[in-house]
Amino acid sequence: MELNSLEDTFILSKKIGQLLSNGDIIFLYGEIGVGKTTFVRGLINNLELKKGLNESQILSPTFNIMFEYEIKKLKIMHYDFFRLKNSKDINELGVFIEDKKHITLIEWPELIKKKPKNRIELSFSYLKKRKVKIKGYGKWKSYDFKKI
Repeated sequence: MELNSLEDTFILSKKIGQLLSNGDIIFLYGEIGVGKTTFVRGLINNLELKKGLNESQILSPTFNIMFEYEIKKLKIMHYDFFRLKNSKDINELGVFIEDKKHITLIEWPELIKKKPKNRIELSFSYLKKRKVKIKGYGKWKSYDFKKI
């Protein structure tokens, strides 16, 4: 799927955000600057607006590793594993221990060895045009993301 503008990325994030509920996990792959955090910003801000809240300032948690957002009864955990060196660091964070109580968004998930069964993976790329490939696993496997 081509993303020809920031608006395209926000539209995609809004549509995917409407599918999500507590327990859902999204992995975001792609090089620096390709649109992962922009996608997350659109997803969270759209959910906030839908619940009648003001938009939060959504930053990349590269240095903090994790930011948490409360959207009424919905909780979003936004992780960025760019600075982590090995899977042991991820295990110590306890990312998947209580994952049924919130939505989990993870940038740079490459170090995760035991991936959760139910997840959506978005792979962003930018050669001549910005693109994203979406693939579902587990309960998302049969979902037709091309409809989005």
